[in-house]
Amino acid sequence: MHRLRLSAAAPRFFAGLVPAAALGGCSGSQSALNPKSADAWSIGVQWWAMLGVGTIILIGVTVLLLIAAWRGRGRRERAGLSDTQAWLMVIFGGIVLPAFVIVGLVVSGLYIGSGADAGVTEPDLTIEVSGRRWWWEATYLDAAGDPVATTANEIHIPVDRRVRFLLRSDNVIHSFWVPNLQGKTDLVPGVVNETWLRAGETGVYRGQCAEFCGVQHAFMAFLVVVDSVADFDRWLRDQAAPAAAPETAAAVRGLQTFMRAGCDACHTIRGTGAQGELGPDLTHLASRRTLAAATMPNTTGHLGGWIADPQHVKPGNLMPSTIVEPERFRDLLAYLESLR
Repeated sequence: MHRLRLSAAAPRFFAGLVPAAALGGCSGSQSALNPKSADAWSIGVQWWAMLGVGTIILIGVTVLLLIAAWRGRGRRERAGLSDTQAWLMVIFGGIVLPAFVIVGLVVSGLYIGSGADAGVTEPDLTIEVSGRRWWWEATYLDAAGDPVATTANEIHIPVDRRVRFLLRSDNVIHSFWVPNLQGKTDLVPGVVNETWLRAGETGVYRGQCAEFCGVQHAFMAFLVVVDSVADFDRWLRDQAAPAAAPETAAAVRGLQTFMRAGCDACHTIRGTGAQGELGPDLTHLASRRTLAAATMPNTTGHLGGWIADPQHVKPGNLMPSTIVEPERFRDLLAYLESLR
């Protein structure tokens, strides 16, 4: 029989592995411990406070357990606590201290939550976000509340500007969460909830539905792209424009295929006869970084695979497979890739 032998370096390896694994979630584009806004920073401070209080309590309980084990060794009779001392320990340790900690956390949480939009009367930008099955629709509104542009699963906002999100759902409860920028806010059918963001740095941050909403809950993500003010204004102006007319013969045939295959029944492409409302607006599909609610990158291969067999990627989603001749399928991809 062979025995597994660990080298002398193994303890050092595991000693380094444990902290690395523990801290692996403390950074990145979807971490509440890597805040990129003042609101997210406040949430991070509360998290570290909770960790500190919990650590102190764990150490205290462990010390008491070790003391009890040491005093009870050898099964010899030892003098214990008096009834008064025992009751004082129960009242203080089991009632007073937990109540103090819970009330402190609740009060600080309410303070942080109320501070997200404190003192704000008029937003710099308003975006209506709707939770679908299982993707996100984002509609940019002007000062009068009229829609300017609609996109899906990729939300652009300007840096250092107060953005108000109006959150809706037409199916089940979802939860809008961008860990680097803000806490969670639910989308409840029949109710319009509200949350605010003010990003402090440009970058791309991943958001996620944080409320179990069905079979594809885990693949209901989105991106928040924080642009400079000039870049955002340019992006929104481009998104508000209708789709460009196809310029190549393949793209022209691709638009015809799109309409004949029935894609227009579910999708809108502004500037064409496609006015469907069940699926995402595809007017500027090729400008987006991802497909299928941030499930995969927006490349030709992934786009073709998604159109041909969407159930393979996200079983249970509402999009049917699109079956057309290979030549027409290539034309369809050429047209969709021209929608920038």
